[in-house]
Amino acid sequence: MKDWSALITGATSGIGLATTRLFVEEGARVAVVGRDEARMEALRQSSGERVVPILGDVRRVDDLHRIRDEVVQALGSLDIFFPNAGVAYATPLADTTEAQYDTLMDINVKGVFLSMQAMALILSGGASVILNTSWLNEVGTPGMSMLSASKAAVRSLARTWSSELLARRIRVNAVSPGAIDTPILDRRGATPEENAHAKQQPASRIPVGRLGTAQDIARAALFLASDDSRYMLGAEIVVDGGVLDAVTVVGGGEIRRLVLCFERLAI
Repeated sequence: MKDWSALITGATSGIGLATTRLFVEEGARVAVVGRDEARMEALRQSSGERVVPILGDVRRVDDLHRIRDEVVQALGSLDIFFPNAGVAYATPLADTTEAQYDTLMDINVKGVFLSMQAMALILSGGASVILNTSWLNEVGTPGMSMLSASKAAVRSLARTWSSELLARRIRVNAVSPGAIDTPILDRRGATPEENAHAKQQPASRIPVGRLGTAQDIARAALFLASDDSRYMLGAEIVVDGGVLDAVTVVGGGEIRRLVLCFERLAI
């Protein structure tokens, strides 16, 4: 991956941040997009000159065109694109507001589509695109309908874009995280100790016995970005600690209990 160029959105925390750091360690030059100026500056200082921080909102076409221009100026064309920016929270059928619906779908689906639309123009021949979906796209989880639907849409985009960009040899694949211990799981106003305690119960119900880490997903993204996955197209790598296998092995009751644990975390 030495001297490859990459773009990662939602790069200031969680999976995006871990993936940025791993790609830099592997020798890539990485443009990172986020909305928090302080976090962007901290990332630049910690990662050095191989990181190009760009402020922007993936829901805004004007921002994306500017981001594309800055990427071209700094890196030229792109070898890797990881449109990772996303949000996650519960959307119960009876209680979800239109504003909550719009925010989730605009970031998780519209943001991915518009980002790809803008950056497809600067993807090099043979580039790798990695989409971030979720284990929720495979199961029916009460209270999570819109999050699940948004991630199912992203999973579908990996298939359709693989076909649409085939002539340019651009590979589009997806990584599907399970329950990952990132700031998105932390409850507002809770102490680190309270958050750690709240995560113990869902972690105990995952077959491998723990929540995933952002580094677990970054490693999968690295594989999909590299030539090691050159024979994969429109595929999905599930990194969930065995949760989906547990649905098959022990039935829906166990997955229902796991979902209830995460509903208590208010995601």
